[in-house]
Amino acid sequence: MSEAPVEKEKSLFEAPPIAEQERMIEAMLFASAEPLTTRDMAERMPHGSDPAEALVHLRKRYEGRGVRVVKVGDAWAMRTAPDLGYLMSRETIETRKLSRAAIETLAIIAYHQPVTRAEIEEIRGVAVSRGTVDQLLEMEWIRFGRRKMTPGRPVTFVVTQEFLDHFGLESARDLPGLKELRAAGLLDNRPPPGTMPQMGSGDSDEDEGAPGQNELFED
Repeated sequence: MSEAPVEKEKSLFEAPPIAEQERMIEAMLFASAEPLTTRDMAERMPHGSDPAEALVHLRKRYEGRGVRVVKVGDAWAMRTAPDLGYLMSRETIETRKLSRAAIETLAIIAYHQPVTRAEIEEIRGVAVSRGTVDQLLEMEWIRFGRRKMTPGRPVTFVVTQEFLDHFGLESARDLPGLKELRAAGLLDNRPPPGTMPQMGSGDSDEDEGAPGQNELFED
């Protein structure tokens, strides 16, 4: 779901020139360890500032450069241009490797969110251990979603903004399709063919489900 527009507050002071606002946005994104929403930026900027407009100018300024201003979920961040990622490969340290079970569980959550533990087990064909889910929660790649309005009101799981940021995705709709996953060796014959949709054939964000889906959940 897209971020709600930031309402401008009335102020007795004149807003800084858009070029100065652009510099402010650049400074905040450069220094921040986490992506920032336009609301986060607006709260730090002088009254009357328009971070959304400043972002438009800043993104154009960084087009074709080694660093880009990218959207991550409903927030913004500065990231290395994708074609230059190989330059950082020697500095990347793999601190923790996911197990096969964790990879499969994460993939199912990403493609079928919001999804319950029972639904994950049905797709995988085996039980999901608590340790696997705890690992993904600890890494902050998944979080608890809304409870499903079915008997027992089971909790659901969805991927987080940290997951999208790690893989350079704007939303879950940008996930690779079944063909790409198999080509990368990340998927065998499980889940069964047809259970994981191709891009553009059912992928959705947490709040953009199929018609009537929201009736099955509660906040």
